[in-house]
Order: sequence, then C-alpha cells, then structure tokens
Amino acid sequence: MEFIILVALVLLMAASVGWSIGANDAANSLGTAVGSKVLTLRQAIFLIAIFGLLGAYLQGSFVTKTIGKGIVPLDQLEKNVSLYIAVVASFAACAWVILATYWKMPISTSHSIVGAVAGAGLAVHASVKWIMLRDIFICWIFTPLGAAVLGYIFFKLLQNSLYRIIPRKYLKPVITLSIILSGCYVAFTWGANDVANAVGVISGTGVLTPKMSVIFGGLAIVLGIMTWGYKVIETIGSEITRLLPIMALSAQLASSVNVQIYTLFGIPVSTSHSIVGAIVGVGMVRGIRVLNFRIMKDMILCWLATPFISGIISYISLTVIKLFVKI
Repeated sequence: MEFIILVALVLLMAASVGWSIGANDAANSLGTAVGSKVLTLRQAIFLIAIFGLLGAYLQGSFVTKTIGKGIVPLDQLEKNVSLYIAVVASFAACAWVILATYWKMPISTSHSIVGAVAGAGLAVHASVKWIMLRDIFICWIFTPLGAAVLGYIFFKLLQNSLYRIIPRKYLKPVITLSIILSGCYVAFTWGANDVANAVGVISGTGVLTPKMSVIFGGLAIVLGIMTWGYKVIETIGSEITRLLPIMALSAQLASSVNVQIYTLFGIPVSTSHSIVGAIVGVGMVRGIRVLNFRIMKDMILCWLATPFISGIISYISLTVIKLFVKI
C-alpha cells in the first residue's frame, strides 16, 4: 500500500513541477517577441505549447538521464528510498518555483530540481555525485555569459547584414517571421532541456519509462503554459530592457543555440539564465544605460539562492518524514 501511495505522489509532484516549469519558463521562448510587439500574448502561448512539447518528446531524454541518475543514483537505491527522494525533491522544487512565479521572477527550475535532489539525497545519506554537481555548477556560470556573448555577436552580425541583403520594403516582414521561427526554436530547446526537471526523478525511479516520462512531463508543462505562463512573459518581454524586433531576434537565436549545446551533452542548464543573458548581451550594444539593473539584481539574487533554498526545503522535509517513517 505504501508503495502505491508513493508512486501516486511521485506522479502528482512531477506533474506539479511540470506545471510550474510551464508557468515560469514559458517566457524564455517568446517573451522577447511579445515585448517587441511581434506576437500577442495569446499567439506566443500557443506556439510555446506546441514546440515545447515537440522538444520534450524528441530530445528530452538527454537531460532526463542526468537528473534521474547523475546526481543521486536513484536506480541503485531501494525502491521506497528512491521514491521518497523523488517525492520530496519534486515538492521542494515546485514550492520554490511557484513562489518565484508569484513574484514574477524568472528563476531556474534546473537549479531548483538539482538542489532539491541533492538535498533529499543528503537527508537519507545516499551517495551524491559531487563531481557531476561541480560540472553542472560550472555550466550554470557560463550559461548566461555565453548567451550574452552570442547575443552581442548575433546582433552585430544581423544589424550589419540584414539591411544590406534585404530590400527595405521586405525588411520588416522578414524580421517578424525570423523572430517567430527563432522563438519556436527556443521553445523546442527549452522543452528538450527542461522536461527533465519535471520527470527526471520519475525516470530514475523506474515508475515510467524514459519516453513515457517525457510525454507525461511535456503535457504537464503545456498545462502550466496555458494557465499561468503570461506572468513571467511580461517580465522577460519588457522589464529588462526595451526590445526592438532585431534585438528580439538576436536574443532568441543566441539563447536557443546556447541551450541546444548543453542539451546534447545532457547538462541541465537554465533557459531563464540563457534568455536573460542573451537580452543583456543585445542590450549592451545600445549601451549599458538601457538595462534595468534593479530587476536584474533581483533576478541574480533569486538565481543564487534557488539551489540552496530548494535543497534546504528538500533536506528538512525528508528529515521530518524520517521521524515518522522508516526510510
């Protein structure tokens, strides 16, 4: 009976994490397109849902393996122990992401679930793969920096080439279409990388197969996009810096290329860090004064706090559970 209850809780909490990812991270894909007035909020949400689900289905398994087995080897633990870790880690990650979404802050669900899995593993004295965590932390540092550099480069290249190659009367529709297509690519890479945050623990515990896990997580993410995704889209789209269409295109290309590289290596990075870093890099072309440093400071503080807060929530929750249940 205990096993059945734990399985049900794992699925419920994974669905909750998927929902919170959709709610918080939908902005990373087409928030810039909304901010630059290329798409309406409703159009953006529809496209994010479609391409995010495609990314989860086609490439979601790369990072799912890392979350499920690369931080704490859930497949090597006793079944009930791995299920308790999965339930508590998902709860801790979801709780923090929902709170940040309420504050309209685009935090990293990757940071949240990684910190939560590590915290839960420590609570039951499971083996935590510190070398993998170190490598993930290093990638987290380079994610926004790499996106910023790519954003700056893409903007310079597009600014110098588009106006020379494309006749002026066709320039606006070409840029508009490019923004939409590049935003769809961002949504695809986001779904591929972030679905693991919801269902990596499901795959690791063996409750569902890897392919079934990413489908389950993808649908949960779509639900989050459709119900609460608009909140952070407003922050990404207009509150960091005012985006012109060519800036939105450059930021989206930079972010998607950046995330795609990490995804192929199975590294759970933050799409939030990537798109914000890209926006900052593009904004720097126009000068540092165009950036909103107040909201950037708040974002950075949330980013730094996220793995530790979710890890602490996870550790304390599982420690309390151990007082009543033998694990």
